[in-house]
Amino acid sequence: MKLQQLRYIWEVAHHDLNVSATAQSLYTSQPGISKQIRLLEDELGVEVFARSGKHLTRVTPAGERIITTAGEILRKVESIKQIAQEFSNEKKGSLSIATTHTQARYALPPVISSFIKQYPDVALHMHQGTPMQIAEMAADGTVDFAIATEGLELFNDLVMMPCYRWNRCVVVPQGHPLTKLPKLTLEALAEYSIVTYVFGFTGRSKLDEAFSHRGLSPKVVFTAADADVIKTYVRLGLGVGILAKMAVDAAHDPDLVVLDASELFESSVTKIGFRRGTFLRGFMCDFIEKFAPHLSRDMLAKAVACHNKSELEELFADVELPTY
Repeated sequence: MKLQQLRYIWEVAHHDLNVSATAQSLYTSQPGISKQIRLLEDELGVEVFARSGKHLTRVTPAGERIITTAGEILRKVESIKQIAQEFSNEKKGSLSIATTHTQARYALPPVISSFIKQYPDVALHMHQGTPMQIAEMAADGTVDFAIATEGLELFNDLVMMPCYRWNRCVVVPQGHPLTKLPKLTLEALAEYSIVTYVFGFTGRSKLDEAFSHRGLSPKVVFTAADADVIKTYVRLGLGVGILAKMAVDAAHDPDLVVLDASELFESSVTKIGFRRGTFLRGFMCDFIEKFAPHLSRDMLAKAVACHNKSELEELFADVELPTY
C-alpha cells in the first residue's frame, strides 16, 4: 500500500468519481490512476469503487470507510510536513481559509492586509461558500480554517472558537416610511417585503426566530448570500433589507438609511474553526490572533486541549467578545 494510492482514491472520491478530472488536477495520467486504484483494491481484497464497464459509478460500503481512513492518514502526513516546514522556515508556507462573502468582504480585509505584510512568503488562499460547505472544507482538510456564523457546530471534529458578536441593521432608501417611526419594531417590519440572507447564512436563523417568537410571519421576497446584492435590490425597491451592520458603510452607501435593529434580533457570534489534530504553525496562530485578539497562543492551547463542545463552551464562557 502506497500513500500515492491513498491520495488517488481520496481525490477521485472528491472529484465526483471523475478519473479524468482527478488526473488533470494531480498533473498525472488517467490510466496511471486507474492502474494504482486497481492495485490497491487487489491488495486489500475489496473494491473501493463499483464500476459499470470502465466507468466508476459509486463508492462501495467498504470504500467509504477506506476513503475516510485514507483522508485521516493524508492529513497526518500533511501535519508532518507542516511540522518540518515550521522548523525549516517558520515564515514560509501556505494558509487556506473558507468563509462567507460578508466575512471576506467586510471583516477580513484589514486582518489579511496586516498578515501579508508580516508574512509575505505565506501564500494565502480564500474559498467562499455556504456555512455548510465551509465547515465541510475544514472537516475534510481542504482548508486550514473555517470562519462562519452558522454551520460549524454540526461538525464534532472541529475545534470552534468565538471571535466576535455582531448585530443586524435594517437598510431602506431615503424617505422610506420606516425612517419616520419613533421606534423600529418587528410588527412594523412585518408590514413590508424583506430582502435578506439565504437561510443558513450569516445568522439568518436569529432573524426567523425573532419573528416567530412574536407570532409574526415575515414576507421574505428575495434572499442572497451576498450583502452587496441585498443592498442592490433594496435600492431597486424590492423590499426592506436586513443584514449585518458591518456590511453597511455610510461612505459607500450614502443613498441608504441605516436603522439599528440590535434590540429586535439577538446578536450572532462569528467563529473560527479548524480540524482537531491540526498542527498550528506559528503564522497560523498569528492569523487567528489578528482576527480575534483574545485568542492568544495560550488560549489556543487550552482550546485544543478541550475534549468536546461542552469544555470549549466552558472555556470561553467568561470571555467578553467585541461587538460590531
